[in-house]
Amino acid sequence: MNDLSPLEHVTREAFREGMAHLPGAVNIVTTDGPGGRAGLTASAVCSVTDEPPTLLVCVNRTSSAGGAFRENCAVCVNTVGPRHQDLAMLFGGKTPMNDRFARAAWTQGPSGAPVLSESVVSFDCRVTHRHDVGTHTVLFCEVVDVVVAPGEPASVYYARAFHAVSL
Repeated sequence: MNDLSPLEHVTREAFREGMAHLPGAVNIVTTDGPGGRAGLTASAVCSVTDEPPTLLVCVNRTSSAGGAFRENCAVCVNTVGPRHQDLAMLFGGKTPMNDRFARAAWTQGPSGAPVLSESVVSFDCRVTHRHDVGTHTVLFCEVVDVVVAPGEPASVYYARAFHAVSL
């Protein structure tokens, strides 16, 4: 790839507008460990492989939770539905961490990360690799436990709004 001429990028605004039209599951991603208990709302989550079961999660390094995700190895991806829309808004804003966690029921997964009770699905993970790209750190997370709530409607984020998805 070194012999290719550099490509011109689209503008940040064009990219962000395009991404607003890429639907994504709404996830409250949590962590706990030496860096403290923290969480954020993210749609930048996807599967990598099932051998070993691995997800990737993108975390903005300058977010209020960024430092904790850099230091901790325990991560839980809690996919949420309409019942947790207000909670997703809290975790996506400037609300202090303790207040975010006080608004819902949590358990502790095998990794040590907080697991949201009644989420659509929770993937409890251990971070195995980190890679910085631009403003974000990409976490590669091996899944150590999965909890599914069959029949729970999920939320997707599309065109800058939440939308319910159900079977």
